Amino acid sequence: MVRAIKKELVMRSHECKGEAIHTIYFGGGTPSLLTIGESDQLLGSVRANYKVVQTPEVTLEANPDDLTPEQITKLAEGPVNRLSIGVQSFFDSDLRLMNRAHNALEARACIEMATGHFDNISIDLIYGVPGMDSTRWQQNIEEALSFNIPHISAYALTVEPKTALKKYMDEGIVPGVDDKAAGEQFHWMTARLEREGFVHYEISNFGKPGYFSRNNTAYWQGKKYVGIGPSAHSYDGRRRGWNVRNNLKYLKAIGEGKIPMEVEELSKKDRYNEYVMMGLRTIWGLPLDSIASEFGEMYHKYLLLQAEKYLQQGLLHIDNGTLLATKKGKFLIDGIAADLFLLNLKESLE
Repeated sequence: MVRAIKKELVMRSHECKGEAIHTIYFGGGTPSLLTIGESDQLLGSVRANYKVVQTPEVTLEANPDDLTPEQITKLAEGPVNRLSIGVQSFFDSDLRLMNRAHNALEARACIEMATGHFDNISIDLIYGVPGMDSTRWQQNIEEALSFNIPHISAYALTVEPKTALKKYMDEGIVPGVDDKAAGEQFHWMTARLEREGFVHYEISNFGKPGYFSRNNTAYWQGKKYVGIGPSAHSYDGRRRGWNVRNNLKYLKAIGEGKIPMEVEELSKKDRYNEYVMMGLRTIWGLPLDSIASEFGEMYHKYLLLQAEKYLQQGLLHIDNGTLLATKKGKFLIDGIAADLFLLNLKESLE
C-alpha cells in the first residue's frame, strides 16, 4: 500500500505543478498504524514531487490506543508537527456505545504523553450521545481544557444506517438522539470555550489564535486539495474526484499505471451551493459581493431573497457586506444553508 501511494503521488504531481503545498494531512482510516519509516517515506515522496513550503502543517490522525510512548517520541523527532487525536469522550460508557477500541484511561494517558512532545494538538469530542446528560458533557469539556491543548473539534453524533447503534435504537435498547439536548450541549460548549480564549472559527472547530487547522481552514474556504490513497477525495474548484474505496482494486489499478478515480464536473449551481454551505459554517461567512462577481447578479438576488426570513429571525446577520450565522443560528446552520441552496434559479425568482 505504501508503494502504491508513493506511485500515485508521482502520477498526480502534475495536478499541483508550480503550486505551493502548505498542509499535508494523514487522515481517514488509521494512519497511525504506519511505522515511522513508512510515514517518512510518504512525506519524502511528497517533498520530492511537489513544491512544499519550508514549514508545512503536517497532521497525523490517531486513535488513543494506537499511540505508544515510543511512537509519540519518534513522531516528535520527525516532520509531523500536529496531532489530531480521536478521543470522542472521557467516559467509558460513551466509548462503548460508540464502539470505540480505546477506553477513557487510554485517552487521558495518550494526551498526557502527547503534550510532552507536541505543542499543536487537537482532540475530537462528540456531543448528543444518547444518555449523555449536560453534566457529563460539561465534564468532558472541562477535562479537555485541563490538558491545555490549543484546538478542539466537536461533532454532533450521527447515526449511520446498518450499524449496531442504529439497530439498538430501532429496537429501543438505546434511546434515540435528542436534538434539543444536543443543541443545549453545543451552545454551552461554545460559550465555555470562548471564555477560555478559543475562537469558534468553523461550526465544529475551536482553536486558540495561531492554532486554527490550516488543513480545515483551506477545506472550508474552498481551496484546492489532492487526496491520495483508497477512498481519498480531491477538489480543484471546478471538479470533484474520489478514488475507489476497495483496497485491492486500488492496488491493482495503480499497479497497472491507472488512477482509480471517478471525476464529477461541478455545475455553476453545484459550486454556488457548496460556496454557501462552506462559507456559512465559518467565521469568514459569505461576502455578498463575491456571490455577485463569481456567480452573477441573479444568484446574489436569490441568496438575499432566501436569507430574508433568517435575517428576520436573528439566525443570520449581515456585517460589512458579509452574510454570517449568529450565535443563535450556528447550531442550525446546515439546515439554513440547505434552504439557501439553488434548485431552479428561474422558478425561484418568479
